[in-house]
Amino acid sequence: MKGRVFSINQSQAKGVPKLPVKEGYLKEGWGLLGDAHSGKWHRQISFLSWESIKSQNECPRIKKSENERFKPGDFAENITTEDLDLAKLRVGNGIEIGDKIKVRVTQIGKECHTHCAIYKRVGKCIMPKEGIFAEVLKGGKVEVGDEIRIGSNDENRNNHGE
Repeated sequence: MKGRVFSINQSQAKGVPKLPVKEGYLKEGWGLLGDAHSGKWHRQISFLSWESIKSQNECPRIKKSENERFKPGDFAENITTEDLDLAKLRVGNGIEIGDKIKVRVTQIGKECHTHCAIYKRVGKCIMPKEGIFAEVLKGGKVEVGDEIRIGSNDENRNNHGE
């Protein structure tokens, strides 16, 4: 299964939309350098598909003007993917980005404790069900357009001696 990096998004504070950047650096055991959600925990980086964001824009409560439509980073995802079926991923799957980066899926979806601004605006948010979280196993520079490849749980275990 292959796709590509559609957008790289980061913010220096939590609770705000992330802004697109042309490139970033994923640090092993940490996440996207310069991003508020990075750190030594199991949700070092997050993924959401561009296709999911576009489908959220079809919600009847979304105004059709460009300024009201959701964009990459609005869901606080670090990497917006394209042409990759994230729904097929499972915890433990390995993901390779570009020539060097390796990450492992640690969580699918998240609990939305207080209903985020997106939920309040349109009555639903896709990140709690469709967001993918991962830890960075091997870091490197990531750029828009980089290829993303999905591995299996077995491949990931073999790479880490588990």
